[in-house]
Amino acid sequence: MELWIPLTLAAALIQTWRTAKQQKLRSLLSVNAAGFVRYFYALPMGMLLLAAACAVEGTLPPPPNLTFLLRCTAGGLMQILGTSLLIMAFGFRNFAVGTAYAKTEAVQGAIIAWIVLGETLRPLALAGIGIGVVGVLVLSLAGRGLRGREMLAATVQPAALCGLGAGLCFTVTALFVKEANRSLGGDAIVLQAIFVLLVTNVLQTLMQGAWIAWREPAQLRQAMVTWRSSAVVGALSACGSACWFSAFALAPVAMVRALGQIEMVFTLLFSRFYLHETLRRADLAGLGLVVAGVALVIAGR
Repeated sequence: MELWIPLTLAAALIQTWRTAKQQKLRSLLSVNAAGFVRYFYALPMGMLLLAAACAVEGTLPPPPNLTFLLRCTAGGLMQILGTSLLIMAFGFRNFAVGTAYAKTEAVQGAIIAWIVLGETLRPLALAGIGIGVVGVLVLSLAGRGLRGREMLAATVQPAALCGLGAGLCFTVTALFVKEANRSLGGDAIVLQAIFVLLVTNVLQTLMQGAWIAWREPAQLRQAMVTWRSSAVVGALSACGSACWFSAFALAPVAMVRALGQIEMVFTLLFSRFYLHETLRRADLAGLGLVVAGVALVIAGR
């Protein structure tokens, strides 16, 4: 099995866990502060992961250059913007539509990676991406009665626009991360991916930390008070992002994003077996489509 596949599956699982933990902080922190702790408290774990990778590879990462730093900065900023847009989508009336459109990042990634990076996919993988996105839409909109025509009309609604914008930002983040790794020019791809993660987290901490210190200084202090819970979120964020960044470096962005849709399956399984919530028929149908799409993506790699 190619390494990017288990890395992506691990990333999706860890991200589900991190999201569940981060939700508990929302009652204590603002949107910006909740995002800040994700980056700030990820730094210690990022350093440990980098030290472990250096020990395994027996070498240090290549020295950073200006192009590398610019791409890390751009990728980090796009991730911050994408997270903010997604949270904005949640605040609008058409919550379900915004969520569903954010999940089109796999399709957006395939198109943008083809235009920018020249990445091409086999027809079977493209079919898998399409089926997976349909499955995600079914899961996101289950029980809300939004048909094709209504979905098309809803595209101009604020929640949908924010959702599409979030998906675009996350796609561009992946592209910048991949290009940052390439700009180092070394052969230790996973080691470099973890180095990209650590540098990006430092830059994100500075960017969002400066914004909070200016606009919400009380929240910056609160982020320090909640260090016990926040440290868990940060550690999970670092581990998940290390897997994502490594997968982006090893495989086409669209393939990684498409396989990453398995996160929806993990979320529903967590809901069913941990929270003991009931799954609807539409949920089961959506799960089936996502799994089928993932299978086609792997088969068409």
